[in-house]
Amino acid sequence: MSTLIGLTGSIGMGKSTAAAMFAAQGVPVWDADKAVHRLYAKSGAAVAPVAQLVPVALGPEGIDRTRLRDALENDPTLFPKLEAIVHPLVAQDRANFISAHPDEPFLLFDIPLLFENGAEDWLDVTVVASAPPDLQKSRVLVREGMTESRLDMILSRQMPDAEKRARADYIVPTVDMDTAREAVTNILAELGKTSKDA
Repeated sequence: MSTLIGLTGSIGMGKSTAAAMFAAQGVPVWDADKAVHRLYAKSGAAVAPVAQLVPVALGPEGIDRTRLRDALENDPTLFPKLEAIVHPLVAQDRANFISAHPDEPFLLFDIPLLFENGAEDWLDVTVVASAPPDLQKSRVLVREGMTESRLDMILSRQMPDAEKRARADYIVPTVDMDTAREAVTNILAELGKTSKDA
C-alpha cells in the first residue's frame, strides 16, 4: 500500500519546484493542474459540460483557459458550478493514477487547493511549500499576464500560507534550492522509516 503524500502551496511558493524534487527521488507525481489540462484539451471529458456552462470558453483546442478565467472574473457565481463539473472528473483521473502505480512506496499528489478542497481526508501525509510573502509576490508578478489585482483574486481563493503551514505535516522552505532539496530528502527518509516501523 503506497503512502499518499499531498503537496500544496500558494501561488509563487515553489510547489512545482518541490514536486520536481520528489520526482527526482523516484516518486511518481500526479499533478492536479495537468489533470485539468487533460480534461480541457480537445476531446477531453470536461470540454462539453464546461462549454455548456460557459459557451465563450470553447476554443478550437478545447476549453480556452484564458477565456474561462476571464468569464470567472466577470461572474464569480460560476466557480461552484464549474467545480461541480470538474471535481468528479479530476477524482477519476486521480484514481486511475493510483491504480497504475500499485507497488510504489510513495505517491505524490500536487494539489494547489489541497486544504481548501478537503483533500487531506484521503491523503496519508500533507506537505506545504512555503516562502516569505515578498519573495512570493516578486516571483508571481514576473509571470506573463499577471497583475497585482489578479494576484489578489487568486490569493483570496487560497488559504493563507500561515494556516497551511499550521495544518501540514511537513514544510518545504523554498527560499533556495539546496534548503528545499534537503527538506524533501528528509521527509522521504522519515516516511520510509515510519512505514518500516508500522
